[in-house]
Amino acid sequence: MLALSAEGILPKVDYAIFADTGWEPKAVYAHLDRLERKIAKPAGIPVLRVSSGNIRKDALNPEHRFASMPLHVLNQDGRPGMTRRQCTGEYKIKPIKKKVRELLGHPYPQRIPKNKFVEQWVGISTDEFHRAKDADVKYMRNRHPLIELGWTRTDCVRYLASIGLGNTPKSSCLGCPFHGNQQWRNIRDTSPQEWEDVVAFDAAIRQGNARANASGNRLLGQAFLHRSRVPLDQAPIDHVTAAEWAARQQELDPAEVAEELEEGVVDGCSPWACRGDAEPVQDDFGLAS
Repeated sequence: MLALSAEGILPKVDYAIFADTGWEPKAVYAHLDRLERKIAKPAGIPVLRVSSGNIRKDALNPEHRFASMPLHVLNQDGRPGMTRRQCTGEYKIKPIKKKVRELLGHPYPQRIPKNKFVEQWVGISTDEFHRAKDADVKYMRNRHPLIELGWTRTDCVRYLASIGLGNTPKSSCLGCPFHGNQQWRNIRDTSPQEWEDVVAFDAAIRQGNARANASGNRLLGQAFLHRSRVPLDQAPIDHVTAAEWAARQQELDPAEVAEELEEGVVDGCSPWACRGDAEPVQDDFGLAS
């Protein structure tokens, strides 16, 4: 959307905002720098980087309040579960809303006049039109330009390739539990340091986040980053999913496949369209399943 705005295909936006969780892949930060340098600045569009902290450090800090990641849990009775997902709201939506309030001239806790609002563009394509929703506050009004253009995910990928951005990486936390096997393999095979990082984090959160453990609210089971609920360096990430096979047969990049058929999760994270946005249900052990 930023490129479409810079080229004049869409109206020129006033700002672009990137919510940084502090734990994105190096490729995402490099891509953001490139976008700002080659596309945003020449078009006169400021790119604002906002943050609520570093999600990795916060999860391992016993003194820091932590908005939980959706970790895959193996309960004491062997049943699978999942901890609640609060990270998108804390590390993506919250800092964006804070910045929007500042841009409107009414930082929290000031009241914002009814006639003051921003039009916020959300990058959802026609493949995922069901994710298009209104904002939950009156001072932000959501718009979905890609749907208005009738663009699919494939249209977006082809457009990016046409302007030299065909290698655009997906934005999501390096250790997001919603990663599919293809994303885990990509980290392992292309970035040994980042793979070492996520394997170490996976081991560190086996008993849940540090703040909960320090406060006596220990996890009744074991937590994992991979959905198989085994240590990440032992997880079956070399298993090729149906979506990947389909992409290979069509000679498409896996990024063009609209859905990861295995459990219906696509790699990537958007503040208003997290692919894991189905809220988990509490089970008898106080865990989510």
